[in-house]
Amino acid sequence: MIVEPEGWQFEAVAGVSLVESARRAGIVLPTSCRNGTCRTCRCQVISGRVRHLIEWPGLSEEERLDGSILPCVATAESPLRIQAPRAFQRPVPGDSRPDVS
Repeated sequence: MIVEPEGWQFEAVAGVSLVESARRAGIVLPTSCRNGTCRTCRCQVISGRVRHLIEWPGLSEEERLDGSILPCVATAESPLRIQAPRAFQRPVPGDSRPDVS
C-alpha cells in the first residue's frame, strides 16, 4: 500500500483495517471512532480496490463513486494507493532505522 502525498509504503495485512495496518508500519491515518461513523479518517483511493468491513460505512453513494473510503473500516483487496494528506509517521517500536523525514 502507498500513502500519498508522502509516498510511504507498507504491506496492508489481509482482513485488517487499513488504519491498523498503517499503524503497524508507523503511519498514522487520523481517526476518532474506528467504526465508520465519524468520517475523521476519510481519504481517497487513487488506484486499487478496498472492501469495507461493515455493511453501511458513513459514506454517501456519491462519495463512494468519487473514490472516498473510510480506512478505519476498510481492507485492501488489491495493491492500493490512497491520498491521505493528514497522515503522519511515528517511529515503529524496535525499528532502529534513522528518521528520514
